[in-house]
Order: sequence, then C-alpha cells, then structure tokens
Amino acid sequence: MATPQASENWSSRLGVIMAVAGSAVGLGNFLRFPGKAATYGGGAFMIAYFVSLVIIGVSICWAEWTLGRWGGKRGFHSSPAIMGLIVGRPWGRFLGVLGVIIPVGIYMYYVYIEAWCLGYAVQFATGRLGGPDIDYAKHFVEYVGANADGFSLGLGMGQVGLFVLIVYLLNFVLIYRGLAKGIEWFCKWAMPALMVIALIIVVRVLTLGTPDPTLPEQNVANGLGYMWNPGNIGEQLRNPQLWLEAAGQIFFSLSVGFGVIITYASYLTEKDDVVLSGLTATSANEFCEVGLGGLMSIPAGFVFLGAAGIAGQGTFGLGFTVLPQVFSHMAFGHVFGALFFFLLFLAAITSSLSMLQPGIAFLEEAMGIGRKMSVTILGALTALGSLFVWYYSKDLKALDTIDFWVGTCFIFIQGTILIVLFSWVVGVDRGLDEAHKGAAIRVPGWFRPIMQWLCPTFLISIFVLWLAKNVFGWNFQFSGAEFAPSGYITDLIGGDGTPPSTVARASVAVVGVTIAFLTIVTHLAGRRWYGADGKGATLLEETR
Repeated sequence: MATPQASENWSSRLGVIMAVAGSAVGLGNFLRFPGKAATYGGGAFMIAYFVSLVIIGVSICWAEWTLGRWGGKRGFHSSPAIMGLIVGRPWGRFLGVLGVIIPVGIYMYYVYIEAWCLGYAVQFATGRLGGPDIDYAKHFVEYVGANADGFSLGLGMGQVGLFVLIVYLLNFVLIYRGLAKGIEWFCKWAMPALMVIALIIVVRVLTLGTPDPTLPEQNVANGLGYMWNPGNIGEQLRNPQLWLEAAGQIFFSLSVGFGVIITYASYLTEKDDVVLSGLTATSANEFCEVGLGGLMSIPAGFVFLGAAGIAGQGTFGLGFTVLPQVFSHMAFGHVFGALFFFLLFLAAITSSLSMLQPGIAFLEEAMGIGRKMSVTILGALTALGSLFVWYYSKDLKALDTIDFWVGTCFIFIQGTILIVLFSWVVGVDRGLDEAHKGAAIRVPGWFRPIMQWLCPTFLISIFVLWLAKNVFGWNFQFSGAEFAPSGYITDLIGGDGTPPSTVARASVAVVGVTIAFLTIVTHLAGRRWYGADGKGATLLEETR
C-alpha cells in the first residue's frame, strides 16, 4: 500500500490533549447540554447521560484513539484510508467517508452559530445588550435572520454579517498554519482562558442566593436540585426519548464518531499514550460540560425565571434568550454577559478548528496535494455550505435539517462502525494490546466486554429507537407497557414530522452533493493508496 507524503506532528503531549479537549469542548457543553438537562427536568437525564458516557463515550473514545494511531504509524491520517487499512480491502475505505462528511457538514452551520456568539459578546461589552427592557427573544430572531431568508450583509456591530466574515477568516488562518502552529497553539491558550472565564461565571452564579425575597423558592440550592434531583425516576427512565437524547449528547459533546479523534490520534507515535490521553481529554470535557456548563446556566435561569422559565427552551432558547435576561437582572450584567458569550466563542472556535483538520488530511493524502491547496479546496466547499445556511436562515430550517442528518444520524452510524471494527474486525484483545503500547495505565479487564458486546448492542438499540421516532413516527408515549405509534411515516427530509419544504429538500441536496464529492475523491484515491491492482499490504496483515 502506497505511503503518502510526510506529515505533521504534535509538538507535545499536552498540545494534543488540549487540541482533542478543544475539539470536544464546544457549544455542546455550554448550550446543548444545559438545554437538554433543563428540558428533561435534570436528574433522570443525568442518569441516562452518565450511563451513555461509560458505555458509549469512553468505549468509542479509546477505540478511535487506538485506530487513529494505528493508521498513522502506516503514514495515513484520514478516516477513509485508515478504515481501508483496518478492513483489509479497498472497499473498506468507503466506510470512513462519513468520518470526513460529518466534521465538514457540521462546520458548515457551526461556524454560523460561532458568529452569533462573538456578536453577542461584542454587543454585551459595548452596552447594546444587557438592559432589562430588551425583548431578547425578538432580538435573537432578528439578529440571526430567523425571521426571513437572505444575507445579513450589514457590517455594523448590530448585525451578524461582520462576525460571520471574522470567524470564517480566523478559522482558516489558524488551520492554514497547521497542527502545531495553528490548532495546538490556539488551543493551548484558548482552553485555559475558557476555563478561567467559566469558573468566574460559575462562582458568580453560585453566590446569587435568593435575588427576589418574594420568591424564596427560586434560589441557587433549588436550582441545583432541579438539575440533579431525578423526580419520578422510574417513569422517566422508561422513556426511550430520554435515552436517545442522552446518547446523542455524548456523541456531540465528546466528538466521538466525528472523524476528528481518529485524525488527531494518527499524528501520534507508538510511544505516545492513547489510553491516559483519551481519558484525560474526556475528563476535561466532562468537567467543562457538567461542572461548568450545567452549573452556570440552569441554576442562573432557575433563580431569576423559575422552572417554567427554563423548561422546554432548547439549545438556542436557553443560551440566547433566557441567559441574556438573567444577565440583565444581575449586577455588572454587561460584564458577565460579555464574558459568557466570549466563553462560547472560544469553545466554538476550538471545536470548529478540529472539524477542518479531517478534511485537510483527507484531501492531502487522497489527492497528493499540499496544505495550501487542500485549505483552498476545503475553504471553497465549506464556504458554499455556510453561505447556504446563512441565506436560508428563516426559522433556522437549513441549519436544523443539516444538523438532523449530519449531526445526529451520520454520527450514530459512524460511531457504530468504529466500535464494531475495533471489537470484531481488529478484535478487542488485539485492539487493546495496541492501545497499551506506551500507555501509563491499562484499560481495566472488566471493560473488554463493554467494548465488545454492550457498546455495540446499546448503540444499535439506540439507533433503532431513533429511527422509530424520527422516521416511522412512534411518539413513545406510554399507555401501560405499550408504545403509542403515530401511524404515519414522518417527513424523511427535515426529520421533524412536518411536510417537506423547499429549503429542507435543498438542504438534503447540499449534504448529498458533499457526500458525492467526497465519495468520488475517495474512489479516485484508491489508486494512490492501493496501487493499480487494488492490492497492497494492509494494517492487519502487517501485524499478524
């Protein structure tokens, strides 16, 4: 099998841990997680969340780190090439195409949300936001363009257009600088800064006490109880939707199944520890998500708005409408609002940078081109997708549709492929032997059956339930011990049960064109990777 051109490397172990933690720590920690926990009343969601973390998150994390380093030792850094090595057949490379499509597709809308965060930070810092008389729900809809399609082309501080251009340029300047001088350099200072800002906000939230003496029940202690008390735990944990959301949060938050970790780990050497590094990066993410994200958003919203004010707000509602209201009632609210949204911006950009590297690595080794050309091609591809999401912003339909397919469906599939390849194609014993090379700690023996049996079974079960809800319309409302199906197949385009719209169809077309382009490039790369006869030494053959 042909070996591609010489590749980059991380400059330090701390650098790769910060970079992987940066890829995981993002909007999912500070927006999506609190929104899900608030929607499901806290405690029961947290139980499903931690079960999913152990069974899915840690298992796929270790598998992906190991497979990435394994492929990197043979000179390959993209998900398709590494999958082809593992399977031992040229067709195996197509199993890894999702590992490029997922980060590229998510980046197309993620960078748009990133611009919202920077814009809100600037508006709080300059006093445009933070007043108690502002209708924050209306402001959000107008600011992000959710009231009508079209570009917000104004370059003023009160319009999103300027910030879209800033964040897009910043992302590609950093990614062009490479692993060590771009991604690693930025994450090394951004991650500590992020945690310091988050700790400042958490301390302020936890010292709010009972701001309104006429509402003594709305205090910090009860806000924490809302997040952690399970309530009617038996009934809640029997709801499959709760498990679907918890598992989806683990995928999105830890970046497992994205194709990011497998690429990042491919730049490690056999002396680098993947077991402890993977566990450290996962722990850093969990600290930011549960210890910081959950502690700042849910108690703060509860204290000022009560349980009814935060329940059902969702990802964007809690972050961009509820919390700004909270800051407007706090002393120095402008300062804390600016800090919070700058925190979101830092978290978002460390993640969006990680979404670009798998595409860069793939284009470089598939097409035999340098970083400058690969950055140019990927920049053009993602720019078209981002412009599409930006233009079709009414009701955020394009964003939601792409997120439905790429950010939910494809991630489940890719995560399942990864753990099955690790546990059943490579073999869990051989895979863990590889993981233990250079490792300071070992994966516990009792974890082997979790990776081999429980994780794949759990994933497939969750995915079947997800399909049942989103494709076949089962609403999962219990009547005794029975599910209550809707009786209708829901919309396969938008995934939300509504009639397909032109924008939803166009969004699926954008995803389809991206899939087609990357699949064609993967097909053409076969001659470079496997030679004219389609054969070559495989990873498994080299290790037998």
